[in-house]
Amino acid sequence: MKKVFVSGCYDMLHSGHVAFFEEAASYGQLYVGIGSDKTINELKARKTINSDAERLYMVKSLRVVQDAWVNKGGGLLDFLDELKELQPDIFFVNADGHTPQKEALCKELNIEYVVSKRVPHGNLPVRSTTALRQECKIPYRIDLAGGWHDQPYVSKYAAGSVLTICIEPDFEFNDRSGMSTSSRKKAIELWQTDIPDGDKEKLAKTLFCFENPPGTNYVSGSQDSLGITMPGLNKYLYDGGYWPTDIQRVQIPEVLDWIEERIWMIPLYPRHDNYDVLANTSIDEMRVQALSQATDECWNALQQKDAEAVGRAMTKSFNAQIAMFPNMVSPDIMEQIENYRPNVLGWKVSGAGGGGYLIFFSENPIENAIQIRIRR
Repeated sequence: MKKVFVSGCYDMLHSGHVAFFEEAASYGQLYVGIGSDKTINELKARKTINSDAERLYMVKSLRVVQDAWVNKGGGLLDFLDELKELQPDIFFVNADGHTPQKEALCKELNIEYVVSKRVPHGNLPVRSTTALRQECKIPYRIDLAGGWHDQPYVSKYAAGSVLTICIEPDFEFNDRSGMSTSSRKKAIELWQTDIPDGDKEKLAKTLFCFENPPGTNYVSGSQDSLGITMPGLNKYLYDGGYWPTDIQRVQIPEVLDWIEERIWMIPLYPRHDNYDVLANTSIDEMRVQALSQATDECWNALQQKDAEAVGRAMTKSFNAQIAMFPNMVSPDIMEQIENYRPNVLGWKVSGAGGGGYLIFFSENPIENAIQIRIRR
């Protein structure tokens, strides 16, 4: 029989895990690598509910599992040594566990790479550890265009906007992935499980002040607190200050549905050690104005539901950003973008330097990509 390898956390073992293992085992004998407590803490910035010893015991007890172990390495490729030793025929992953790096590794090692369709067993509901861990409904956010305008050292050169969409927590996005994870942690400290009722801008100000108390050396941009607090699609205009001078909102269901259907996300590998996004910056009036213009074009195109114009403006905004902050990307990231370029309308990156996601705008499905839901 063929050897099939899977790797993951498998905390709070549930029917979704079992269905995943059963699907993987349909291809051959199943071997499972489990992320250590240390690795999960580094990637997710949280502790596991069950220790790696407990998780190993439960996974090894499943009848479809031939053998299992705790991976010895760290990071997203913590299984590398075990993979080379096992030499499986197939590496099986979930859609939200797919990365181009894993796929490239399998190609290098001549291992078949298969992505699960994530089908629950029988009539059982779809399960995820994120949903079971706690009923925490506090959203994430994606900035579609204009990011960096919320920093006064950028918007002092020219006024400009940031466009964000508020994202439901269907996935547990990695820490420091450019999805406002730091502000979200502070929101959980304040509100525990969800954004409270009330004036959303006032709540965002409360969160912003809580995250940036007096004496803070580096002030987080306010698009983060606004982006996870205010539902829908939002435009924040900055003119040299930490807080926007104007906020425009779009909550038209047809527009939000249209955006959801065209956003596709591919995970990036973690950023390199000693990474500094602010090194080698080149910020001036011309570059900031280019970013501002691209953002306005994207805003108008989104409301008109003009997919090609949205893609052009997103890419134009991204190019304006990396003209000012070249360390946002690496040759590896640009190479991955080039691979997708012929089949998408536009792109950007969340999580400068890695650790986040390639975000594409496309009217056609992108294989192995994940999609989001916008909070209404």
